[in-house]
Amino acid sequence: MDEPLLHSLALTTLGLLLGLCVIFARYAGRAGVPLALAFLLIGMAAGSDGLGGIYFEDYPLAYHLGTTALVVILFDGGINTRLRSVKEVLLPASLLATLGVLLTAGGLALAARLVGLPWEVGCLLGAVVSSTDAAAVFALLRGAGLRLRRRVAATIEAESGLNDPMAVLLTVAVTGYLSGEATGIGGAALGILVQLGGGALGGLLLGRAGRWLLDRLTVPAAGLVPALAIALAMVAYGLPSLLGGSGFLAVYVAGMILGDGNLPHRAVILRVLDAGAWFCQVSMFLMLGLLVFPSRLGEAALPGLALALLLAFVVRPLAVHLCLLPFAYTAREKVFVSWVGLRGAVPIVLAILPVLAGVPEGEKVFDLVFFVVVVGSLVPGAVVAAAARRLGMESGEPAPAKAVLEFSSLGRIRGDIVSFTVAPPSAVCGAALRDIPFPEGSAVMLIVRGEELVVPKGKTELREGDHVHVFLRPEDAPLLHLLFGRPEEG
Repeated sequence: MDEPLLHSLALTTLGLLLGLCVIFARYAGRAGVPLALAFLLIGMAAGSDGLGGIYFEDYPLAYHLGTTALVVILFDGGINTRLRSVKEVLLPASLLATLGVLLTAGGLALAARLVGLPWEVGCLLGAVVSSTDAAAVFALLRGAGLRLRRRVAATIEAESGLNDPMAVLLTVAVTGYLSGEATGIGGAALGILVQLGGGALGGLLLGRAGRWLLDRLTVPAAGLVPALAIALAMVAYGLPSLLGGSGFLAVYVAGMILGDGNLPHRAVILRVLDAGAWFCQVSMFLMLGLLVFPSRLGEAALPGLALALLLAFVVRPLAVHLCLLPFAYTAREKVFVSWVGLRGAVPIVLAILPVLAGVPEGEKVFDLVFFVVVVGSLVPGAVVAAAARRLGMESGEPAPAKAVLEFSSLGRIRGDIVSFTVAPPSAVCGAALRDIPFPEGSAVMLIVRGEELVVPKGKTELREGDHVHVFLRPEDAPLLHLLFGRPEEG
């Protein structure tokens, strides 16, 4: 088959698989199956050992594409993370992201030895699966629609966003030792400090530079704004990595800095990043599923399942309890934090490194990681909502309503257009607009009532369920929030 036809066939196949993943996502959510796992299984079914018969064993390509996808996912997760919430839990989350990763890696290495695996395999496996996966955690919490207690949610999100660098460093160190390129304990410790410090500093500086640029740049088309944001994400990963820092940490921190406060063009940026992150998740897990050969998994099945269960029920809970011991977390909060320590794409991407380095047991570790990821996603993910209710981790706050209209400006304006849903507890429900004490310089622009657009006039009464779009100045936001309640989400 000539190149044009082969290219067309590849695009058609990829499009069909992506479409199948999206369609299947609806039913996977109802069945309690994490979406990432569903996409992974579809990739396996389409692979050379499955019904599709698609042969794919390009580890270098999978590693580079997987890393690129993680950049977009981490940036989207960072920009949607409230920096104020992270600051409140920065110390415990940082401890989980460093000491917790080390304890998890050591505990799983010991568990691997107990089930009969060599120390080399156990140490490498422990390093690869030592971190929780940001993509899986973000997708799970968003997909489940949970409103968790603020401290618990912030701890889980911050840990998953911050702990990838430690897992990467451990994997590189163990892989180097097994391939004869070890740097020594002192060199590894120095490398960890440089990576963490460089990543945090690089993300902070590039995030602020990105906000400065977006705040002053006027673009001719709305689609160029999120394109610039994605370009910033790529630079935030690449530049610190070139200078010896952690690109994963840098891109997550840059996203948090960029999303903190009054981000220009926020609505269009968040919309495109959300779509991009989902596309990357679907594509990445689909590709990694193609990389798995089910016929090779038989030998790794029993030890893989045993290690996955030990990680979920013994190793991870012990590490979380020890790290959170100095802080005022309740026993139930510790249990829930340990339970939502999902493994996902990051361990599978890291498991490619030993294969690329030619480590003798590299492919065996890759197969073991598959079972750890599947069980580590399926078991906690299927019952996370029930666990939150059982442990009392739900905040009890209603989820903010979704906006039905979206406004964005190509230029910089002094003011915001914010939408609210009128609910019975709010002070404005049933009131006429002329009777509401709007601050000077703020006004109702438009009201959406059902499927109708209502022109706001002084005598117009606000009814329950109305979507009210208000122009306001930043300094007037607290008073408007007091009158209307929580703004809608874009």
